Amino acid sequence: MEALALEHKAEQNRLMKERILQLKKERNAIILAHYYQRDEIQEIADFRGDSFLLAQKAASTDADVIVFCGVHFMGESAKILAPDKTVLIPDERAGCPMADMVNVDGLRRLKAQHPNAKVVAYINTSADVKAETDICCTSANALKVIEAVDADEVIWVPDKNLGDYVSKHTNKKLIIWEGYCNTHDMLTVRDVEEMKAQYPHAQFVVHPECRPEVVKLGDFVGSTTAIIKYCKESDCQEFIVGTEDGTGYQLRLDSPHKQFHFATKYLVCPNMKVNNLKKVVKCLETLAPQIYVPQHIADRARLSLERMLQVK
Repeated sequence: MEALALEHKAEQNRLMKERILQLKKERNAIILAHYYQRDEIQEIADFRGDSFLLAQKAASTDADVIVFCGVHFMGESAKILAPDKTVLIPDERAGCPMADMVNVDGLRRLKAQHPNAKVVAYINTSADVKAETDICCTSANALKVIEAVDADEVIWVPDKNLGDYVSKHTNKKLIIWEGYCNTHDMLTVRDVEEMKAQYPHAQFVVHPECRPEVVKLGDFVGSTTAIIKYCKESDCQEFIVGTEDGTGYQLRLDSPHKQFHFATKYLVCPNMKVNNLKKVVKCLETLAPQIYVPQHIADRARLSLERMLQVK
């Protein structure tokens, strides 16, 4: 029975993938998928990547329609950078708890308390917060952005863990907001130590959204893209992975003969996982749900995103 059920599911997925290919041609659409998406979503994507790469692709695409398989702030960023495109998100419930931890009123109060500081916002923020920001960044370019800012004092929102990591690598003073990623923040020192005992020859690669005491244990610390690159190029054959488990798709694709153990079974973002093939088909058929950003917000937020894209 189980084998028949798996065979039936595989056939359903095959038919949905064929339908998606057909709809992409009809709509002149591209599919962007974050590394944290389900495997079957990443399989049908035109581009897989982290927030930075996908922002670049959204800004440069010739497609008329962008299907953004990620969470809401990512779709907003795509719409801001490509305002003439139709930007779809398969499930509009795909939010980001970290992004919800910072708000405009609180950020404005903090700016008033530190009038000489520049605001650097992690891309994991809403459009209206980006509109209050001098420049955005991702985990891939956070330190470069901080160093590029013309100020000795920086307001950093919203991730305190990434902020702590960056603060250790710059002489600038960071005023750090108290937000965090619910998924990465779950990983504990005990989780890592247990995995290290179980896999003594494995290297621990970790995302800086994890807690500082966990990051300290890393053999390599970096963004999702940096982790994938490091594991591909490393001579090591076994890794304990301290980031969201969707990353496993690209890790296994790049290095099929290497072993990857996720540091805990809880490294799953439920918001990223709400998207599926059925929802991708439906959004391409109906051109909904669409992402909208009010023009007065988009115009200001676009400046902070474009400044980020210009940092080399």
